[in-house]
Amino acid sequence: MGQSSASGAGAAGQADSREYAGDVDVAEAWSGLRENASAMLVDVRTRAEWNFVGVPDLSEAGKEPVLVEWQAFPAMEINASFVDAVSSVAPDKNAPIYFLCRSGARSKSAAMAMTAVGYSACYNISDGFEGPHDAVQHRGSTAGWKARGLPWVQG
Repeated sequence: MGQSSASGAGAAGQADSREYAGDVDVAEAWSGLRENASAMLVDVRTRAEWNFVGVPDLSEAGKEPVLVEWQAFPAMEINASFVDAVSSVAPDKNAPIYFLCRSGARSKSAAMAMTAVGYSACYNISDGFEGPHDAVQHRGSTAGWKARGLPWVQG
C-alpha cells in the first residue's frame, strides 16, 4: 500500500519499529483507508474536540471513524480503558490502524500503546486533524486533515 514505515531509530520523522509502524501524512492515511477494507481510523481526541471542531467523514470509504479518547477532557488524564476499547473494535492485530489527534502527539502515544499490546500496523497521522499553528496562531489552515481538504463533518 505504500505507507511510510519505521526503518529504525534515528530516521527523520520515523519511530523505532518496535514503538509503532511510523508516521504518515493525512493524504496517505486517507488513501489507505479507502484502498484497504480492513484499515480503520481511530480518532483519539476528546469528546469536546469531536463535538466542536469536527470529525473525519469516512463515508466515501464506507467506514466510520472509531472515537476513543486517549485523554479525557478536562483533566486530560490518560484513558485507562483505551487499549481495551480499541481492541474490542479491532480484532485483527495485523490490519492497519491510523491514529488521529489534533496535531500528531496524542495519536503517536496511542499508536505506541496499541503496538505494545501486539498490533503490528499502527500509524500516527503526523499533522493530525488541525495541524500546527499558522502565523496568527490558528490551527486548521496550514496542515492536517482539514487544511488538506479531506472530508469532515462538524457536530
